[in-house]
Amino acid sequence: MAKQQIRMGELFCRFFVGIVLVPMLVSGCGHFNGGSQARATFKEANDLFTQGNYNASLDKYEQIVAKYPARGDRVLFEMGIIYAYPKNEHKDYQKALGCFQKLIQDYPESGYRQESEMMVFTINNVALKDRTIATQQAQIETLRQELESRGNEVTALQKTIETLEQEIRNKETEKLKLFASRKGTADKILVEKQARRLTLMSKGEVLKTYRIALGGNPVGPKERQGDNKTPEGIYSIDARNKDSRYHLSLHVSYPNERDRKRARELGVSPGGDIMIHGIKNGFSWVGDAHAGVDWTQGCIAVTDEEIEEIGTLAPNGTTVEIRP
Repeated sequence: MAKQQIRMGELFCRFFVGIVLVPMLVSGCGHFNGGSQARATFKEANDLFTQGNYNASLDKYEQIVAKYPARGDRVLFEMGIIYAYPKNEHKDYQKALGCFQKLIQDYPESGYRQESEMMVFTINNVALKDRTIATQQAQIETLRQELESRGNEVTALQKTIETLEQEIRNKETEKLKLFASRKGTADKILVEKQARRLTLMSKGEVLKTYRIALGGNPVGPKERQGDNKTPEGIYSIDARNKDSRYHLSLHVSYPNERDRKRARELGVSPGGDIMIHGIKNGFSWVGDAHAGVDWTQGCIAVTDEEIEEIGTLAPNGTTVEIRP
Protein backbone atom coordinates (compact mmCIF):
# COMPACT_ATOMS: atom_id res chain seq x y z
CA MET A 1 0.00 0.00 0.00
CA ALA A 2 2.87 2.38 0.79
CA LYS A 3 4.45 1.78 -2.63
CA GLN A 4 1.04 2.30 -4.26
CA GLN A 5 0.60 5.67 -2.53
CA ILE A 6 4.09 6.73 -3.57
CA ARG A 7 3.34 5.88 -7.20
CA MET A 8 0.03 7.75 -7.15
CA GLY A 9 1.81 10.68 -5.49
CA GLU A 10 4.36 10.84 -8.28
CA LEU A 11 1.60 10.97 -10.90
CA PHE A 12 -0.46 13.58 -9.08
CA CYS A 13 2.64 15.76 -8.61
CA ARG A 14 2.69 16.29 -12.36
CA PHE A 15 -0.67 17.99 -11.93
CA PHE A 16 -0.12 20.01 -8.77
CA VAL A 17 3.48 21.29 -8.92
CA GLY A 18 3.70 24.98 -9.81
CA ILE A 19 -0.05 25.75 -9.87
CA VAL A 20 -2.50 27.16 -7.36
CA LEU A 21 -5.40 24.77 -7.03
CA VAL A 22 -7.08 23.82 -10.29
CA PRO A 23 -7.31 25.32 -13.80
CA MET A 24 -10.05 23.58 -15.78
CA LEU A 25 -9.17 20.94 -18.38
CA VAL A 26 -11.13 22.87 -21.00
CA SER A 27 -11.72 26.57 -21.48
CA GLY A 28 -14.42 28.42 -19.63
CA CYS A 29 -13.59 28.16 -15.95
CA GLY A 30 -15.94 30.93 -14.96
CA HIS A 31 -18.21 28.62 -12.98
CA PHE A 32 -18.32 30.96 -9.98
CA ASN A 33 -20.26 34.15 -10.22
CA GLY A 34 -20.68 34.99 -6.53
CA GLY A 35 -20.22 38.40 -4.92
CA SER A 36 -16.92 39.89 -3.78
CA GLN A 37 -17.35 38.54 -0.24
CA ALA A 38 -17.84 34.99 -1.52
CA ARG A 39 -14.88 35.30 -3.87
CA ALA A 40 -12.75 36.57 -0.99
CA THR A 41 -13.77 33.56 1.12
CA PHE A 42 -12.77 31.18 -1.65
CA LYS A 43 -9.46 33.03 -1.94
CA GLU A 44 -8.86 32.52 1.80
CA ALA A 45 -9.37 28.78 1.40
CA ASN A 46 -7.07 28.69 -1.61
CA ASP A 47 -4.39 30.73 0.20
CA LEU A 48 -4.46 28.27 3.09
CA PHE A 49 -3.92 25.47 0.59
CA THR A 50 -0.95 27.18 -1.07
CA GLN A 51 0.56 27.79 2.39
CA GLY A 52 0.36 24.08 3.17
CA ASN A 53 -2.39 24.45 5.80
CA TYR A 54 -4.47 21.69 4.25
CA ASN A 55 -6.71 20.92 7.23
CA ALA A 56 -7.40 24.63 7.71
CA SER A 57 -8.20 24.93 4.02
CA LEU A 58 -10.63 22.00 4.26
CA ASP A 59 -12.26 23.59 7.32
CA LYS A 60 -12.67 26.84 5.40
CA TYR A 61 -14.36 25.01 2.53
CA GLU A 62 -16.75 23.40 5.05
CA GLN A 63 -17.65 26.91 6.21
CA ILE A 64 -18.10 28.06 2.62
CA VAL A 65 -20.55 25.32 1.74
CA ALA A 66 -22.56 26.09 4.89
CA LYS A 67 -22.72 29.78 3.96
CA TYR A 68 -22.99 29.39 0.19
CA PRO A 69 -24.72 26.04 -0.42
CA ALA A 70 -25.29 26.89 -4.07
CA ARG A 71 -21.53 26.60 -4.62
CA GLY A 72 -21.36 23.12 -3.17
CA ASP A 73 -20.08 21.72 -6.47
CA ARG A 74 -17.01 23.94 -6.49
CA VAL A 75 -16.37 23.21 -2.82
CA LEU A 76 -16.58 19.44 -3.38
CA PHE A 77 -14.26 19.67 -6.38
CA GLU A 78 -11.59 21.68 -4.60
CA MET A 79 -11.84 19.57 -1.43
CA GLY A 80 -11.36 16.48 -3.59
CA ILE A 81 -8.20 18.04 -5.02
CA ILE A 82 -6.85 18.79 -1.54
CA TYR A 83 -7.56 15.24 -0.32
CA ALA A 84 -5.65 13.89 -3.34
CA TYR A 85 -2.74 16.35 -3.12
CA PRO A 86 0.52 14.36 -2.68
CA LYS A 87 2.13 16.86 -0.28
CA ASN A 88 -0.82 16.61 2.08
CA GLU A 89 0.48 14.18 4.70
CA HIS A 90 -3.12 13.35 5.60
CA LYS A 91 -4.15 12.78 1.99
CA ASP A 92 -6.96 10.31 1.54
CA TYR A 93 -7.77 9.08 -1.96
CA GLN A 94 -11.03 7.51 -0.81
CA LYS A 95 -12.24 10.85 0.56
CA ALA A 96 -11.14 12.49 -2.68
CA LEU A 97 -13.17 9.97 -4.67
CA GLY A 98 -16.09 10.56 -2.32
CA CYS A 99 -16.03 14.31 -3.04
CA PHE A 100 -15.88 13.84 -6.82
CA GLN A 101 -18.56 11.15 -6.83
CA LYS A 102 -20.91 13.24 -4.64
CA LEU A 103 -20.44 16.18 -7.01
CA ILE A 104 -21.30 13.99 -10.01
CA GLN A 105 -24.40 12.59 -8.26
CA ASP A 106 -25.72 15.76 -6.60
CA TYR A 107 -24.77 18.34 -9.25
CA PRO A 108 -25.39 16.71 -12.66
CA GLU A 109 -25.40 20.09 -14.45
CA SER A 110 -22.24 21.43 -12.78
CA GLY A 111 -19.43 22.83 -14.87
CA TYR A 112 -17.12 20.75 -12.68
CA ARG A 113 -18.81 17.46 -13.56
CA GLN A 114 -16.56 16.55 -16.50
CA GLU A 115 -13.37 17.30 -14.56
CA SER A 116 -14.70 15.28 -11.62
CA GLU A 117 -15.48 12.30 -13.85
CA MET A 118 -11.95 12.49 -15.21
CA MET A 119 -10.50 12.64 -11.67
CA VAL A 120 -12.52 9.58 -10.60
CA PHE A 121 -11.45 7.69 -13.70
CA THR A 122 -7.80 8.71 -13.29
CA ILE A 123 -7.52 7.87 -9.58
CA ASN A 124 -9.08 4.44 -10.16
CA ASN A 125 -6.97 3.85 -13.26
CA VAL A 126 -3.73 4.82 -11.54
CA ALA A 127 -4.59 2.63 -8.56
CA LEU A 128 -5.23 -0.35 -10.84
CA LYS A 129 -1.94 0.12 -12.67
CA ASP A 130 -0.07 0.57 -9.41
CA ARG A 131 -1.55 -2.63 -8.02
CA THR A 132 -0.31 -4.47 -11.12
CA ILE A 133 3.17 -3.00 -10.73
CA ALA A 134 3.17 -3.70 -6.98
CA THR A 135 2.22 -7.33 -7.64
CA GLN A 136 5.05 -7.71 -10.12
CA GLN A 137 7.50 -6.03 -7.73
CA ALA A 138 6.41 -8.46 -5.01
CA GLN A 139 7.05 -11.33 -7.43
CA ILE A 140 10.50 -9.95 -8.13
CA GLU A 141 11.29 -9.74 -4.42
CA THR A 142 10.07 -13.29 -3.84
CA LEU A 143 12.20 -14.54 -6.70
CA ARG A 144 15.24 -12.69 -5.41
CA GLN A 145 14.82 -14.38 -2.05
CA GLU A 146 14.61 -17.74 -3.79
CA LEU A 147 17.78 -16.95 -5.69
CA GLU A 148 19.65 -16.64 -2.41
CA SER A 149 18.60 -20.08 -1.22
CA ARG A 150 18.26 -22.04 -4.43
CA GLY A 151 21.48 -21.73 -6.34
CA ASN A 152 20.57 -24.49 -8.78
CA GLU A 153 17.75 -22.34 -10.20
CA VAL A 154 19.70 -19.10 -10.47
CA THR A 155 19.70 -18.87 -14.26
CA ALA A 156 15.97 -19.55 -14.71
CA LEU A 157 14.93 -17.26 -11.88
CA GLN A 158 17.17 -14.45 -13.06
CA LYS A 159 15.61 -14.66 -16.51
CA THR A 160 12.13 -14.45 -14.98
CA ILE A 161 13.17 -11.42 -12.93
CA GLU A 162 14.56 -9.68 -15.98
CA THR A 163 11.33 -10.36 -17.90
CA LEU A 164 9.18 -8.91 -15.11
CA GLU A 165 11.43 -5.88 -14.77
CA GLN A 166 11.22 -5.28 -18.51
CA GLU A 167 7.41 -5.43 -18.35
CA ILE A 168 7.44 -2.75 -15.67
CA ARG A 169 9.79 -0.55 -17.69
CA ASN A 170 7.56 -0.98 -20.74
CA LYS A 171 4.48 0.12 -18.77
CA GLU A 172 6.30 3.22 -17.56
CA THR A 173 7.84 4.21 -20.89
CA GLU A 174 5.48 2.94 -23.61
CA LYS A 175 4.00 6.42 -24.08
CA LEU A 176 7.40 8.09 -24.23
CA LYS A 177 8.89 6.39 -27.30
CA LEU A 178 9.66 8.78 -30.15
CA PHE A 179 10.37 8.14 -33.79
CA ALA A 180 13.13 10.75 -33.93
CA SER A 181 15.05 8.73 -36.50
CA ARG A 182 12.04 8.97 -38.85
CA LYS A 183 11.48 12.70 -38.58
CA GLY A 184 9.14 14.05 -41.21
CA THR A 185 8.34 10.65 -42.75
CA ALA A 186 4.54 10.83 -42.38
CA ASP A 187 2.66 12.03 -45.46
CA LYS A 188 -0.88 11.46 -44.17
CA ILE A 189 -2.80 11.62 -40.92
CA LEU A 190 -5.97 9.52 -41.01
CA VAL A 191 -8.58 10.30 -38.35
CA GLU A 192 -11.47 7.84 -37.93
CA LYS A 193 -13.99 9.54 -35.66
CA GLN A 194 -16.22 6.59 -34.87
CA ALA A 195 -13.22 4.38 -34.01
CA ARG A 196 -11.63 7.24 -32.01
CA ARG A 197 -8.39 6.47 -33.82
CA LEU A 198 -5.64 8.55 -35.44
CA THR A 199 -3.22 6.78 -37.77
CA LEU A 200 0.11 8.15 -39.05
CA MET A 201 0.87 6.87 -42.54
CA SER A 202 3.77 7.05 -44.98
CA LYS A 203 3.35 5.93 -48.59
CA GLY A 204 0.42 3.76 -47.56
CA GLU A 205 2.32 2.18 -44.65
CA VAL A 206 0.98 2.52 -41.10
CA LEU A 207 3.61 4.07 -38.85
CA LYS A 208 1.60 4.22 -35.63
CA THR A 209 -1.96 4.52 -34.33
CA TYR A 210 -3.28 6.53 -31.37
CA ARG A 211 -6.45 6.68 -29.30
CA ILE A 212 -8.08 10.11 -29.51
CA ALA A 213 -10.71 12.31 -27.93
CA LEU A 214 -12.96 14.47 -30.11
CA GLY A 215 -15.34 17.39 -29.69
CA GLY A 216 -18.09 17.01 -27.15
CA ASN A 217 -20.66 16.66 -29.96
CA PRO A 218 -18.77 14.18 -32.14
CA VAL A 219 -21.41 12.81 -34.56
CA GLY A 220 -21.52 14.50 -37.95
CA PRO A 221 -19.28 17.12 -39.60
CA LYS A 222 -18.63 20.53 -38.13
CA GLU A 223 -21.13 23.06 -39.52
CA ARG A 224 -20.80 26.21 -37.50
CA GLN A 225 -18.77 27.94 -34.84
CA GLY A 226 -19.47 26.66 -31.34
CA ASP A 227 -21.17 23.38 -32.28
CA ASN A 228 -18.40 21.33 -30.57
CA LYS A 229 -18.13 19.08 -33.64
CA THR A 230 -14.95 17.72 -35.19
CA PRO A 231 -14.81 18.36 -38.97
CA GLU A 232 -14.94 15.68 -41.65
CA GLY A 233 -13.09 15.94 -44.96
CA ILE A 234 -9.65 16.43 -46.47
CA TYR A 235 -7.38 19.04 -44.90
CA SER A 236 -3.71 19.54 -44.11
CA ILE A 237 -1.42 20.65 -41.31
CA ASP A 238 -0.81 24.30 -42.15
CA ALA A 239 0.73 25.66 -38.92
CA ARG A 240 1.75 24.72 -35.40
CA ASN A 241 1.78 26.52 -32.08
CA LYS A 242 4.38 25.46 -29.52
CA ASP A 243 3.04 28.03 -27.03
CA SER A 244 -0.54 26.75 -27.10
CA ARG A 245 -2.56 26.24 -23.92
CA TYR A 246 -2.80 22.66 -25.13
CA HIS A 247 0.53 20.90 -25.52
CA LEU A 248 2.02 21.47 -29.01
CA SER A 249 -1.01 22.26 -31.22
CA LEU A 250 -0.93 21.36 -34.93
CA HIS A 251 -3.39 23.53 -36.88
CA VAL A 252 -5.74 21.76 -39.32
CA SER A 253 -6.71 23.76 -42.43
CA TYR A 254 -10.44 23.79 -41.61
CA PRO A 255 -12.63 25.24 -43.10
CA ASN A 256 -12.12 24.14 -46.70
CA GLU A 257 -14.24 25.47 -49.57
CA ARG A 258 -16.95 22.84 -49.03
CA ASP A 259 -17.18 23.81 -45.36
CA ARG A 260 -17.46 27.50 -46.23
CA LYS A 261 -20.17 26.82 -48.80
CA ARG A 262 -22.22 24.80 -46.31
CA ALA A 263 -21.89 27.54 -43.70
CA ARG A 264 -22.97 30.22 -46.22
CA GLU A 265 -26.05 28.18 -47.11
CA LEU A 266 -26.89 27.88 -43.41
CA GLY A 267 -26.20 31.57 -42.81
CA VAL A 268 -23.65 30.84 -40.09
CA SER A 269 -19.92 31.19 -39.46
CA PRO A 270 -18.05 27.93 -40.14
CA GLY A 271 -15.75 28.53 -37.17
CA GLY A 272 -12.08 27.58 -37.12
CA ASP A 273 -9.10 26.92 -34.87
CA ILE A 274 -9.31 23.17 -35.31
CA MET A 275 -6.17 21.55 -33.93
CA ILE A 276 -4.55 18.23 -33.25
CA HIS A 277 -3.14 18.79 -29.78
CA GLY A 278 -2.12 17.28 -26.48
CA ILE A 279 -3.69 17.73 -23.07
CA LYS A 280 -4.18 21.17 -21.52
CA ASN A 281 -1.03 22.49 -19.90
CA GLY A 282 -0.83 21.27 -16.30
CA PHE A 283 -2.88 18.14 -16.97
CA SER A 284 -0.32 15.89 -18.67
CA TRP A 285 -0.66 13.47 -15.73
CA VAL A 286 -4.06 12.44 -17.13
CA GLY A 287 -2.27 10.49 -19.88
CA ASP A 288 -4.28 7.81 -21.69
CA ALA A 289 -7.28 8.39 -19.45
CA HIS A 290 -8.14 11.59 -21.35
CA ALA A 291 -9.49 9.47 -24.24
CA GLY A 292 -12.23 8.07 -22.01
CA VAL A 293 -14.45 11.06 -22.82
CA ASP A 294 -14.85 13.47 -25.76
CA TRP A 295 -13.80 16.69 -24.07
CA THR A 296 -12.52 19.08 -26.76
CA GLN A 297 -14.42 21.89 -28.50
CA GLY A 298 -13.98 20.21 -31.88
CA CYS A 299 -10.26 19.49 -31.89
CA ILE A 300 -8.54 16.10 -31.98
CA ALA A 301 -6.67 15.31 -28.75
CA VAL A 302 -3.91 12.82 -27.88
CA THR A 303 -1.49 12.64 -24.95
CA ASP A 304 1.41 15.07 -24.66
CA GLU A 305 3.96 12.38 -25.53
CA GLU A 306 1.90 11.34 -28.55
CA ILE A 307 1.54 14.87 -29.95
CA GLU A 308 5.31 15.23 -29.71
CA GLU A 309 5.66 12.07 -31.80
CA ILE A 310 3.08 13.28 -34.30
CA GLY A 311 4.63 16.74 -34.46
CA THR A 312 8.06 15.23 -35.13
CA LEU A 313 6.82 12.88 -37.84
CA ALA A 314 4.25 15.08 -39.58
CA PRO A 315 5.60 18.35 -41.04
CA ASN A 316 3.47 21.25 -42.21
CA GLY A 317 1.73 20.25 -45.41
CA THR A 318 0.89 16.73 -44.23
CA THR A 319 -2.54 15.64 -45.48
CA VAL A 320 -5.22 15.21 -42.81
CA GLU A 321 -8.18 13.01 -43.76
CA ILE A 322 -11.00 12.99 -41.20
CA ARG A 323 -13.60 10.28 -41.70
CA PRO A 324 -16.94 9.89 -39.86
